[in-house]
Amino acid sequence: MIKVLVVDDSLVMRKAISRMLSKDADVQIVGTAIDGRDALEKIETLKPDVITMDVEMPVMDGLEALRQIMSKNPIPVIMMSALTKEGAEITMEALSLGACDYVTKDFANANSSMAMKEAELLAKIKNVAKNKVKFLLRKLDVIKKPIVLDPDKKIKHEILSIGASTGGPPALQHILSKLPKGFPIPVIIAQHMPKLFTQSFSQRLDAVSQLHVKEAEENEPLVPGVALVAPGNTHVALRRKGKEVIVEFVNETKYIYRPSVDLLMSSTAAAYEEQSIGVILTGMGNDGLNGMKEIRSKNGYIIAQDEETCVVYGMPKAVISAKLADSILPIDKISEEIMRVL
Repeated sequence: MIKVLVVDDSLVMRKAISRMLSKDADVQIVGTAIDGRDALEKIETLKPDVITMDVEMPVMDGLEALRQIMSKNPIPVIMMSALTKEGAEITMEALSLGACDYVTKDFANANSSMAMKEAELLAKIKNVAKNKVKFLLRKLDVIKKPIVLDPDKKIKHEILSIGASTGGPPALQHILSKLPKGFPIPVIIAQHMPKLFTQSFSQRLDAVSQLHVKEAEENEPLVPGVALVAPGNTHVALRRKGKEVIVEFVNETKYIYRPSVDLLMSSTAAAYEEQSIGVILTGMGNDGLNGMKEIRSKNGYIIAQDEETCVVYGMPKAVISAKLADSILPIDKISEEIMRVL
């Protein structure tokens, strides 16, 4: 039984979230809290396994409560985030402070099935509860000193494509913060995120990285030393156009996850063949498996994050189980491997 504490200043939201979670026999709502201070008091007595935390609350907001939880009594926290630009910025801050994941509070959105939202929240709660012993205390600080690029190194690859989902933002921050200024090849990233969130995410990555990081634009050419983040809810592919490789936005319904890691990796293989480096990071499901098969068929190089440092060992596990990975590494060793195989 997974014990959950629901924290939200809205009675309506507390009831809605509790009702969603109570449908599952493996989840027990042990209590609710109306603000961050109330949550801190109840944690001591209720001892929840997972907390769902609203961001904007009176008395003590979700960020301050999260800071205190992570410093005093670390427990997996899933942020409940408004689907707004401000909500996105706050959520990125929460992830950097140690929140495991987030779920957007767009329950009334006609385009978002309530059943799918329930399934998303339950899946994330179960995953973080199951894996908390392995990953919760492995908070990674941004490395201030990037790896030095050997100026005499012969560059064998021409693209670095990275796919991630649950737990991906801090993992990507860790990797990009260690890559050096003048990184000799382009970087393209597919992180499962909604619209608005990827802009804040790319700005955060740009602030901690020696590379220039930005949201990808349609028909934008790939440039060495620039990392492009697929816009939220948008499928991105790479396509050769003359001597350039450009970003192409694809309206394709067959891919479940948006942006699709499978599509990014398969188009990477088509555009760059054996000169591709594909990296698969923490996340639920198996998005990226088919795309990595394409990279492997072209003799590209594949790096997978290891189980011990994954928030959710789903996407890397699928690639590793299929025996596609050239290297299986903890998150703090992936940047070095990228530099080694360049």
